[in-house]
Amino acid sequence: MNTKVLIIEDEPKTAQSLKQGLEDYHCEVVLAYEGYYGLRLAKEIKFDVIVTDVILPHINGIDICKELRASGVHTPIIILTALSNTDDVVTGFDAGADDYLTKPFEIKELIARIRALLKRTGLSPLPPNILKTRELEINLDRKTVYRSGQRIDLTPKEFSLLELLVRNKGRAVSKADIAGKVWDIDFDTGTNVIEVYVNYLRKKVDKGFDKKLIHTQFGMGYVFIDDEVEA
Repeated sequence: MNTKVLIIEDEPKTAQSLKQGLEDYHCEVVLAYEGYYGLRLAKEIKFDVIVTDVILPHINGIDICKELRASGVHTPIIILTALSNTDDVVTGFDAGADDYLTKPFEIKELIARIRALLKRTGLSPLPPNILKTRELEINLDRKTVYRSGQRIDLTPKEFSLLELLVRNKGRAVSKADIAGKVWDIDFDTGTNVIEVYVNYLRKKVDKGFDKKLIHTQFGMGYVFIDDEVEA
């Protein structure tokens, strides 16, 4: 799950707890601690889901929903509230919310609601359009790769392999994972196709550069290592 979530919550401990919990499930999380800032972010940035408290400084969660819908923003919204009577729930739905969750709750319940909401609304979590490391830039829409400003031309399988390694930066990716995620097949120990493609990729990505980005961890797989990597 790689979902971009905006959390609008004015209680810092609650906001940080939600952020950590969602990041543990591989969500990308942006925090807003007051209503108007959250509203601005929701209008300016494309999120997969917005999670907002009802009671907020300056503008409440219900009015945020109304303003977003009036502005043509259709991002799914989950309201967090300590108020659970029927009138409060109806008010939230009438304002444009897609779901609500009553405090207190476990992070697993919020994750389940997000998954169900994305499925119900026909949306799917999308990866960021661009992956960047200190030296590498991968444009996922244009399928282009640049290292230190130099373009690197890759085949579709090489591109998919590089993307997989970068998304798992600093962690060894096994041959079985590569076979399943790049070729959509079970790993066959009788073939060296993965080693061949890793070598192809190394020649294109690392050749001519002092620093090598693609490394082998014997018995474990392959790992992408670059300083200050961000996805």
